[in-house]
Amino acid sequence: MKKIFVLSFISVGYFLNAQSLSNSPYAVYGIGDVKYDNTIETSSMGGISTAYISDFSSNFNFGNPANNNNFELTSIKLEATNENNYFKTDYNNTKSTKHSTYLSNISIAFPISSKIKMGLLYQPYSSKSYEIIHTETLDNGNVYGNKFKGSGTLNTAQAAVSYKVNSNLSFGARANFYFGNLYDLNEFTASNAELINGYETKNSIKNFNFTLGSSYQSVDRNDHKLTIGATATFGNTSNMTTEYVNSTYYYSDVDVKANETIIEKRSTSSNNLLPLQASVGVGYGSENQWFVSGQIDYKKGESVSYFGNSFDFKDSYRISAGGWYLPNYNNFRSYFSRIVYRYGAFYEKGNIELAGNSINKFGISAGVMLPFKTSSITRMSGLEIGLELGKRGTLKDNLINQNFFNLKIGFNFADRWFRKNLYN
Repeated sequence: MKKIFVLSFISVGYFLNAQSLSNSPYAVYGIGDVKYDNTIETSSMGGISTAYISDFSSNFNFGNPANNNNFELTSIKLEATNENNYFKTDYNNTKSTKHSTYLSNISIAFPISSKIKMGLLYQPYSSKSYEIIHTETLDNGNVYGNKFKGSGTLNTAQAAVSYKVNSNLSFGARANFYFGNLYDLNEFTASNAELINGYETKNSIKNFNFTLGSSYQSVDRNDHKLTIGATATFGNTSNMTTEYVNSTYYYSDVDVKANETIIEKRSTSSNNLLPLQASVGVGYGSENQWFVSGQIDYKKGESVSYFGNSFDFKDSYRISAGGWYLPNYNNFRSYFSRIVYRYGAFYEKGNIELAGNSINKFGISAGVMLPFKTSSITRMSGLEIGLELGKRGTLKDNLINQNFFNLKIGFNFADRWFRKNLYN
């Protein structure tokens, strides 16, 4: 059975790379629609992870790799996300919906010793999957049309290590590898023109950086815990190669260009794809009963190539708050008393600014961990369910308002695997 889980972890990772993910029309800019954190445990609590040390021995924290003091079991997680987006704009009173379901996270984590813990994770980081058509009829009867189309996924593979200095202080490090291809196309045509003018951008990405984390936790005589954590992501290596082509053509068949004439063609490289990011958080709770935390994330702005021009992203920040509650795990007469209930909320000051409007995002979240029958307080395995409801964008200046509802379902299989028995 354990060998099957390992083989599943490897094979699912292959298919994850070929997924098509639903996202916002704002994905047209930069590297696409960034999935903030795909783990159910974190997203169900509004995105908090920096000052979150799980009370249970089966949950590995990748957000802040220092926060794994209590992790003692081998854990395999498989998770999927169902996204439901509802778009509206005052331009022609247009409305649309978009749905998708995809594998959002697979991970395996295990303790190396009582002080050192390690985890491996693979999940989509961002994606482009949009097609927008805009037409305008002039007074002379001519019709102008623009078509915007994008596709591709940027994935991330992570390896995290945690080191426990003493009962209060821990440090951690995470290596992040980003890889994938992103494609954008902007076509312009007119009813009185024979050719289409197309602006094509292809991004090939292989990027590597590091995340360092630290945490401090104090416990009083009543088993109340105060946790303080911080992380920083930096050290980009490699780069993003962008190929830009401006040309005219017509279609002889579906997606088959004919009589193409190149107007301009260039290739550029940049290494500021994923700039400096930092996070700080504070949490407080009672052992195996409840926990609450607040967190602030900061991301430095950057410039990316967009249809042959430079597009500037602004500095952004995100404020998150959330926690969990466990009524009474020792109450075996009531299954609902043994469920872990999670809750959270967040506000994100967006890094995209259009027509003087910041594209901000906010939402609320909730979730449960339904323990398996064989689970115990020291071996917490079960079914994870998370919900996220929120809003992004604005209707001002004919921009797009996005309402979203995301459902996440996954499994956490935890046990004392891969350890040699001392006695038969």
